Amino acid sequence: METITPEAAGMAADLSVWALASEADMVVKLVMGVLLLASVWCWTIIFEKSRQLQRLRAKADAFEDSFWSGGSLEELYERVGQAPDHPLAMLFTVAMREWTLATAHGTAVSETRDQASLQSRIDRVMNVAMQREMEGLERRIGFLATVGSTAPFIGLFGTVWGIMNSFQAIAGTRNTSLVVVAPGIAEALLATALGLVAAIPAVVAYNKLSGDLNRYAGRLETFAGEFSALLSRQMAERGG
Repeated sequence: METITPEAAGMAADLSVWALASEADMVVKLVMGVLLLASVWCWTIIFEKSRQLQRLRAKADAFEDSFWSGGSLEELYERVGQAPDHPLAMLFTVAMREWTLATAHGTAVSETRDQASLQSRIDRVMNVAMQREMEGLERRIGFLATVGSTAPFIGLFGTVWGIMNSFQAIAGTRNTSLVVVAPGIAEALLATALGLVAAIPAVVAYNKLSGDLNRYAGRLETFAGEFSALLSRQMAERGG
């Protein structure tokens, strides 16, 4: 049975992840620190956006149930119009505000030309509101794409730098023993591993969140189209 000497045990301990990180070159440490911070920030964004989208979907479901329940739009506007707390309610609010201001004068829907003008304004304010809301939801999502595309190369830079130091150590000691070069190479490869640890979740989360945001944007567009058609019918009825 092979015995493990104290020197070998010390060498094994020195090759632990913590030991490699603490004893690495300053440049490699900087690379590792940047990658760790990027990974932490990515996970923060992932959890925040996931919870936010979950809440928005639940609020949208509840709002659409109220909207399509057959109740008065004016009463619904009174309930949510003062403080809309999700994008779907915001679209409804801006459209109803434009509708209320226009119809309050009594002449806005009296002619076909006026109806077309009001319809155009309602569609425009809903489109502007939808773009503004989606811009808010998409904020910081781009950071995931940036980390996903750059973190492997940042880690690779740390690896190249560490391997260069290892070769310099070989040249300085004139010793090619694996015991001499292994720690430096392990430190270098740790930087690449951290780059992948940061990049892979960022890429997966970016694709997932982008798909969820696109579906939510489609839901907003569908609601805006249906609500616009509903208001158009009401304008035609009042104009007739």
